[in-house]
Amino acid sequence: MQDQLNVVAIIPARYASTRFPGKPLVKIGGITMIEHVYKRAAQSSLVSRVLVATDDQRIASAVESFGGNYVFTRPDHQSGTDRLAEVVAQSPDIDVAVNVQGDEPLIDPAAIDAAIKPLILDTSIEMSTLARPLATPFEAERPEQVKVVTDSQGFALYFSRSAIPFYRDNRDFAKRLYLGHIGLYVYRRQCLLSLAALKPTQLEQAESLEQLRALENGVRIRVVVCNYRSLAIDVPEDVPAVEAALS
Repeated sequence: MQDQLNVVAIIPARYASTRFPGKPLVKIGGITMIEHVYKRAAQSSLVSRVLVATDDQRIASAVESFGGNYVFTRPDHQSGTDRLAEVVAQSPDIDVAVNVQGDEPLIDPAAIDAAIKPLILDTSIEMSTLARPLATPFEAERPEQVKVVTDSQGFALYFSRSAIPFYRDNRDFAKRLYLGHIGLYVYRRQCLLSLAALKPTQLEQAESLEQLRALENGVRIRVVVCNYRSLAIDVPEDVPAVEAALS
């Protein structure tokens, strides 16, 4: 069934950023971050092509310089998902869209494949994402590290910035299981377009987590548990750690 689906990885990339303007063009080991992300996404065995979705000519020129593909999108999008939806709406050949975060230059191609596989193997699955077991209480308590709980079939029950589940009686962290969400999403075409057309929901706004819009509207999200540990660049101070990991 793999060759029947056109799976496209789309990297939303905007120049304007409150905490780190021009972030996609920051050099990591002498190579722009957008090139790192692009080339790693292209190594996914299940992705047919990679596109950078941007609203800035500087980013487009950088992508063109290393032989990558890009598309221009509107500058007024509120989220990467909205930017993805514009690309998919204009590209009727895309069956499955993978939202690859543009600030993770060490993204593992195998992790991308792991997130795509559920949609290839089961036509009833509309959306999937990734999670990993959290190893320390610090990770579980950090609001910046989103947590997810799943049902017995591996579908998300809820995402939260709080430590979920709440262990009432068990004080031994080693005996607890917290799953940390990894922000890579895979959508079937119509699922993505439908979600982008919906208004923000109450829980989505409360937690500031866009994936809750899907759950609140009845979309089941398959969560694939893996060992990939994301290392994102949010501010300039994050660059040295990523360079160290790259070397």
